[in-house]
Amino acid sequence: MTRAAAISCPSAQPDMQDARVFGVIGGSEESPRVSYLRETPLLDAKLVRRLGVIQPTQVFRFAARCEEARCAHFDGQHCTLAQRIVETLDPVVDALPSCLVRASCRWYAEQGAKACFRCPQVVTVIPPGNAPLNRAALPASGAG
Repeated sequence: MTRAAAISCPSAQPDMQDARVFGVIGGSEESPRVSYLRETPLLDAKLVRRLGVIQPTQVFRFAARCEEARCAHFDGQHCTLAQRIVETLDPVVDALPSCLVRASCRWYAEQGAKACFRCPQVVTVIPPGNAPLNRAALPASGAG
């Protein structure tokens, strides 16, 4: 197993290799929150069709195999997105959320619990006006 296969990105797209749902997005548009699942559901074409015009990333949080060098957030050794999330966003929980991904999560491996305390507010489709999340999501110039 390669290093990339052992490490997961907790901010993945549903079409990435080994993608799986690990959370459901709730809260409000201004203050989204991820509720973590206790087991990985089967996300099949039937369920996706039931979403209609809603994109899966507006409802679910995905993890997938970390793409390392193919990702704009990877600097060759570390995930700069995880670093910016820790530096930019305030914690929203004070205990580690129950999470299916933590054992393989790049963010946790590199940033520890500090990433987990901020993770429930991270969504793939950032709502308009969510300035802190937008700042954290912008890739550093020259990355990947």
